[in-house]
Amino acid sequence: MEHRDQGAGLTAPAFTYNEAVEWINGLIPFGIRPGLERIERLMEALGHPHRRLKFIHVAGTNGKGSTCAFLTSALLRSGYAVGTYTSPYITKFTNRFQFNGEDIPEETLAQLASRLRPLVEEIALTELGSPTMFEVSTALAILYYAEVCYPDVVVWETGLGGRLDVTNIVTPIVSIITNVGYDHTDVLGDTLTAIAGEKAGIIKPGVPAVSCVDQPEAVAVLKARAAECRSTLYLAGEQFSYETEDYREGSREQQFSFNGPFRSLKLAIGLKGEHQVANAAGAMMALEVLRQYLAFMLEDEDVLAGFREASWAGRLEEIEGTPRVVLDGAHNPEGAASLAASLPHFYRYNRLNLMMGMLANKHHESYFKHILPIVDTLILTEPDFRKKMDAEQLRAIAESLREKYAKENLNIVVEPDWQAALADLRSRTGGDDLAVVTGTLYLISDVRGALLRQPDSEKGW
Repeated sequence: MEHRDQGAGLTAPAFTYNEAVEWINGLIPFGIRPGLERIERLMEALGHPHRRLKFIHVAGTNGKGSTCAFLTSALLRSGYAVGTYTSPYITKFTNRFQFNGEDIPEETLAQLASRLRPLVEEIALTELGSPTMFEVSTALAILYYAEVCYPDVVVWETGLGGRLDVTNIVTPIVSIITNVGYDHTDVLGDTLTAIAGEKAGIIKPGVPAVSCVDQPEAVAVLKARAAECRSTLYLAGEQFSYETEDYREGSREQQFSFNGPFRSLKLAIGLKGEHQVANAAGAMMALEVLRQYLAFMLEDEDVLAGFREASWAGRLEEIEGTPRVVLDGAHNPEGAASLAASLPHFYRYNRLNLMMGMLANKHHESYFKHILPIVDTLILTEPDFRKKMDAEQLRAIAESLREKYAKENLNIVVEPDWQAALADLRSRTGGDDLAVVTGTLYLISDVRGALLRQPDSEKGW
């Protein structure tokens, strides 16, 4: 990896890695504060490093991480140097800043955080107030890519929404909006039209956009924004389409045909879940735009291999062993619907035992409407996180919906301690059964670390 000299700001760190992460996470109490003023002030102080980079900007309610994984894998296979900025992370804080599939080195993160700290403290004294944890993380990512490792392209995931999300400081070479659903309604609005308006905010003048959004009211918002920006919108079902082939039980791949404005291809993906085909098709359309209009050299053989090899932790991820445990970070109604459709499609089992933990700001009633009809035993627990939802409150919601939605003889168990809940889940699950852990990614992170025996596992937004 190429490094700049001291002029690029990489000096001996004032922070250790642990101190840097502690400082950044210490900004969490400043919360989520939509708006670009603080990140713009930071970028100005740093000489606008983001203007030297090419970004693929990815927004959407679900599927952002998987879409980023498809893009990263295909571009790496095609010989490009790729930065990938995602959140939340599953294993370690460094996961969110990747270059060519590898995490940022701890020492580099400490050096960049040391450089940012005085600027952050300076802004904190102004009328703007302190930059947030996510704003500082985003600034650190930009510095890493612009001044340390120089990727050809950065796959750039929004944090929340789009229009006022701090990642929206960049002007990308293509924008992707995976889908629109009910999540973070406290910030983004409680109608699909309002939420779509926030996501559509990443569409920039003259920059092509790709989307798999299918609700008519959301599609209308995206089309209006694209027309306002004079941007070409490639919409699933209109400018491109995809068709899933029958899934063969025991197969490790899903196969589908992609039909775009320039050509058609047959692809295979290793990621399970019916929704992953839509994510892959959107990523493929974006790559086609880069190939057709921006002279990206993308040979079919490399692209197909990249899609086949793409992986994303905690999304219908089966952990080897007995009993079978599947992890899936479905944490909103749309995610629950995909999970409920995918489990019987991809797995054979006698009883389905499901453990879940949630944050307190989600649409839990809508979530349960999808989950209760397929579950035999429901174990409700609590993630080890400050905004956790009380497991007894979850039980009350589930019980209120039992008569209308649940399977007969549904067993509901409450165990607030997630480690005890996991032990209970595993002990209840026989060889012909399936154990599933779902809900907030903060829970998935802890459970995954425990099952894979990763003692240094961290977690965070």
